[in-house]
Formats: sequence, C-alpha cells, structure tokens
Amino acid sequence: MTDPVAADIRSASRWGLLLGILTLVFGFLCIGSPLVSGLAVATVVGILLIMAGISQLIFAFQAGSVGRGIFVFLFGGITILGGIAVVGRPLLGLATITLVLVWYFIFDGVSGLITAFRTNPPRGRGWLIFGSIVSIVLGLMLWRDWPLSGAWAVGVLVGIRLIFRGWSMIMLSGMGSAMADDMEERN
Repeated sequence: MTDPVAADIRSASRWGLLLGILTLVFGFLCIGSPLVSGLAVATVVGILLIMAGISQLIFAFQAGSVGRGIFVFLFGGITILGGIAVVGRPLLGLATITLVLVWYFIFDGVSGLITAFRTNPPRGRGWLIFGSIVSIVLGLMLWRDWPLSGAWAVGVLVGIRLIFRGWSMIMLSGMGSAMADDMEERN
C-alpha cells in the first residue's frame, strides 16, 4: 500500500526537479545573453520604482495634510521619474545598477576583511579573507570596465545565481525522493 505522505513528497519532489531544471536552464540563458537579461532586470527595477512611487503618492494623499505628506509626495514623484527614466533608458539603468554593484562588492569585501581580522579564534578566517578579496577584486574589475561592464555584469550575476538556485532545487528534490523511498520501505 502506498503511503499518502510519501506520495505527496514524491510528487513535490518531481515538481521541484522540473522547476530546478528550468531554473538552471534560465540561468544558462542569462549567462549566454547577459545584455538581454540585464536589460530585463533593469526594466523590472524601473517598473518596481514606478509602482513604489505611485504607492508613496497614494500614502501622501492619505496623510491628511500637506505638511505631513509633502516630503512623501515629493519623494514619490522623484521615484516615479526615476522609474520612468530606467524604463525609458534601460541601458543607463543597467549602468547605474552595475555601479551600485561595484560599490557593494568593494564595501562587502572591505567589511569582510575587517571582520576576518577581528575574529577570534581564527577558525574559518582564511575562507572569509579569500571571499572578501574575491569580492573586492570583482568590484574593481567591474569598476575598471564601467560603464561597459553594465552590458554583461548584471546578466551574468543573475545567471550565476539562477544556476546555483536551480542546482539547489534539484538536490533538494533528490533528497525528497530519497525520503519518500525510505518512508515506503518502512511501511
């Protein structure tokens, strides 16, 4: 007799496997066409900025008076204009996102190095130092080629993230299938 819980786990594992494979494929497509995927990311960011700006304007009108809502109203308008600029000129938006990533990687690496040298005991310090140096080098590489690095950086980074996420989903699905097999063997 088939255990209904094991059957549910097996079904979810099959779906997880399928979705993991699709995520993996999308990751490779992003890396294969980094400009297209980067422009898609920039466009989505622009649309989200427009939506956030609209919600801020609605909140400003709900504030009850001009005095309390004027800064929210102004910031909402600026956010909408920024979103429109990114959607209208996604290459400029992509270059800006890449510049933010440059500084993120550099600051992340520097803060990691500071943490590594303040950590006691030194267990794992080597990996923290290594990861921090990689982060700084990546930031400097993007900075050196900026704004041209905007044409590939965001798409490649999104692709790498999707590949790792897809692989994780596939591995978790395999664990779910193994768990379902164990449950059925016990019954």
